Amino acid sequence: MKTAILALALSAACATAALAAPPVAPEPARPVDAQSFFAGRWYEIGRTPMSLTDGCVAGYTDYLRKGEALTQRDACRDKTPAGKEKVIGGPLKILNPGQNTKVHVSYHLFGVVPIAREYWMLDHGDGWFIQATPAMDMINIYTRDAHPSAALIAELTARTKALGYDPAKLEFPALAAP
Repeated sequence: MKTAILALALSAACATAALAAPPVAPEPARPVDAQSFFAGRWYEIGRTPMSLTDGCVAGYTDYLRKGEALTQRDACRDKTPAGKEKVIGGPLKILNPGQNTKVHVSYHLFGVVPIAREYWMLDHGDGWFIQATPAMDMINIYTRDAHPSAALIAELTARTKALGYDPAKLEFPALAAP
């Protein structure tokens, strides 16, 4: 009897632990061409809210290349598209060369406070991509166009849902001034 009760208790504990397991990002859909993808500017269209981006609008990411070294420079404007620019950046390392879909960025907040992030490029197409952290606690939607169509934004939002992320958790800050 005690063995049966113990077995039931362990089963219940395992089931609860399994239910409480955090989500994990799906593997990226397909490789990216590092030379063209990690070059130039991408505009942030949607994102998971977090304290670091409070008040940030008109966000973008610049990928800068010096020889083989890559740097990711994230920026936004404070409160309005004409507001003061806020910038954070650091070296980017591709974690899976050949696939080029998983990267590690070593940011330096205020130039000194280290913040490390791993991002996976979950899906991408002509002029857009969706990235997330492996735990799916942060997700971002980017396009090459600073003002994508409402239809494209709706499509990319639906793609985040198909990837397992709750699109109700996304915020869509004001875009860059035209």
